[in-house]
Amino acid sequence: MTQNANPSTPTAQAAHLSGEAALNFPLGTTLPELGNAIEVAPGVLWIRMALPFALDHINLWLLADTEETPSGQRQGWTAVDCGVTNPGTQEAWRQVFAGPMKGLPILRVVVTHMHPDHMGLAHWLCEQFNAPLFMNATEYQAALLASTGASNFGGLSTQKFFADHGWNDPADQKQIQSRVSYYANMVPKVPESYHRLLEGSQIQIGDNIWECISGWGHSPEHMALYSPSANVLISGDMVLPKISTNVSVYAQEPEANALALFMRSLKKFDGLPADTLILPSHGRPFVGLHTRTAQLLKHHEDRLDEVLEACTERAGSAHDMLKVIFKRPLDFHQTTFAIGESVAHLHALWLDGKMTRTKDPQGVWRFKSNSDSARLTRSEVDALRQKKKAISDFVQKELKGSLGQKMTENNRSN
Repeated sequence: MTQNANPSTPTAQAAHLSGEAALNFPLGTTLPELGNAIEVAPGVLWIRMALPFALDHINLWLLADTEETPSGQRQGWTAVDCGVTNPGTQEAWRQVFAGPMKGLPILRVVVTHMHPDHMGLAHWLCEQFNAPLFMNATEYQAALLASTGASNFGGLSTQKFFADHGWNDPADQKQIQSRVSYYANMVPKVPESYHRLLEGSQIQIGDNIWECISGWGHSPEHMALYSPSANVLISGDMVLPKISTNVSVYAQEPEANALALFMRSLKKFDGLPADTLILPSHGRPFVGLHTRTAQLLKHHEDRLDEVLEACTERAGSAHDMLKVIFKRPLDFHQTTFAIGESVAHLHALWLDGKMTRTKDPQGVWRFKSNSDSARLTRSEVDALRQKKKAISDFVQKELKGSLGQKMTENNRSN
């Protein structure tokens, strides 16, 4: 069954609004029910699957498609992303097969990146419909490797990497090491072949051409899909309306500069139209791409300033910085992602020459701000802004007074 959307009336957003309040949500609070779909644009269906995490859902997309066969044109769907492998998600897909898909087949499966909520059931969907897989080569190889147990989500190498960055609690360390099958449990199998997607690759899907936009920092080489004719961007995890995308450094690439790569990737969306409809992997479809990317950039710039300031007097580890970067309590699962993000912020500053990295006697990497090259802290920036505003107000007042006096003198002379 396809639900009827009830779009809200678009309104101009006030410049001072922040977060979701600065974005426009054309469908309001409407969400697709499990096993059902909402048409968000002509030939574009939104389906929503449950996840067994605090982030409890993923958005998947069905695009009306056709293919040529010896007996003529065959109608069907392209599925974008898949959900994790578990019985509940498979059953929800079966409801979608019989309902919104109207019994038509999946003609191809597109996966934006290798994370388990996106890649999980790719093998099953491809097998069910004898459909080809389309994804980036780096993402495919990373999924293949992780599904065999060599992942960044648990095991001995991940445990050591986290310990090197200050997460040394023995009970937590034991739990991290035991998570060696974390990825494989949700992605037990990867299709044996795939069609490679590259930056700038174009895919004809139904009446629309979709262009691939690569992104780094969240995953090895994430692929978002943009259709000028539909005026739609399937942003995957690169641009989300409410939460900030996880950007982490992992054990397999321990000195990566993930955050710098992510922030650079966001700028790739600058050339897209302001009224593009954004279809994110989590949260609701929205309009306001440039507002949101600006928010995300500012969010990370603010966190970088806070980390730089926190390490001015005393060197800190990534584990120390958790309470600086994250303003809420974190459970164990959330901490496994947060520690990598903390490393990413420290690396961005270290590799930019703003910090010095050393290993302490316990083998923990510690970072200290360089006083001669550190950027201004947020408090210093705020103080300078206030001073600048005071000077500007004074100058404007003086100019206004001088101009008024000159006009008075002119009137007298006339």
